[in-house]
Amino acid sequence: MAELITRRAEGVGTVVLSNPAKHNAMTFDMWRSLPDVLAAFDADPAVRVIVLEGAGEKAFVSGSDISQFESQRTGPDAQKIYNDAVEAAHLAAGRCDKPVIAKIRGICIGGGVGLAASCDVRLCADDARFRIPAARIGIGYPTAGIQRLLPLLGPQNLMDILFSARFFDAAEARRIGLVAHVYPAADFDAQADAWLAQVAENAPLTLRAVKRATAALLAEPNAPPDAAVEAAIAACFGSADYAEGTRAFLEKRRPAFQGR
Repeated sequence: MAELITRRAEGVGTVVLSNPAKHNAMTFDMWRSLPDVLAAFDADPAVRVIVLEGAGEKAFVSGSDISQFESQRTGPDAQKIYNDAVEAAHLAAGRCDKPVIAKIRGICIGGGVGLAASCDVRLCADDARFRIPAARIGIGYPTAGIQRLLPLLGPQNLMDILFSARFFDAAEARRIGLVAHVYPAADFDAQADAWLAQVAENAPLTLRAVKRATAALLAEPNAPPDAAVEAAIAACFGSADYAEGTRAFLEKRRPAFQGR
C-alpha cells in the first residue's frame, strides 16, 4: 500500500514515505498529501525537527510512480495538475519554520533526489545510491528543481548528473555537497538519530531564525536585511529560551528550551 506514515518521539516528527513494492515511488496521492502532513508537524509544539525517510532499508524514494503517468500525467491539463502537486510537496519543506531533514538509505532516484534537495539537511547511509534519470525518460526537468539543486551542486556537477543520468554513490554525494553526513549502513539509524536528537534539544527560535535567514539569502544574496528575518533573530534575544540557555551555560548543565 502506498501511503505516508507519521510518528512522533522525543521532539522528532517522522514522515515515512511508504510504497515498498515500488521502492517507495511517490504516487500522486502521496505527493498531494505531503504538504498537509508537514504543516501538521510544523504546527505541533512537541515536534522540534521533522524527518523524511523511506520505508524499509532499500530506498528513500525511487522517484514518482511511473505506472501512473499514462493515466495521470498525459496531456497538458493532467501534466499541470500532477506537476503542481509535486512542486507543492517540494515547497512544503521550505515553508516549515522547523528544520526538515532527509534521512536517506538505499536508492534515491529522480523525484527522490528532488524531494531530498528540498529539505534543509540530508543525511545518508554509505549504501545510498543517487540518480536523476530525466534524460533517460524524456521528461523536461523542471526549472524549480534545477533552482533547488544548483546552489547545492554548482553548475558543473548538476549538468554532469543531468546530462549523463548516471548513478553516483554516497561518497560522491558528500563530495559534491548533496548530503551533509554519510554514516555506515550498519549503524545508520543510531548515528543519524543521534544527530537529530542534538537538533531537537536546541533552541527552536534559533533554528527558525537560521532557517529564515538562510532562505532569504539564497533567494536574494545581495538584498538588504529582510525585516521578518531580523525580527526572528531579535525574538531570540528577547526570549525565555535565551535566558535559559545563558543560565544553563553558566551552571554547566543541559538547557531545557521551551520555544518561547
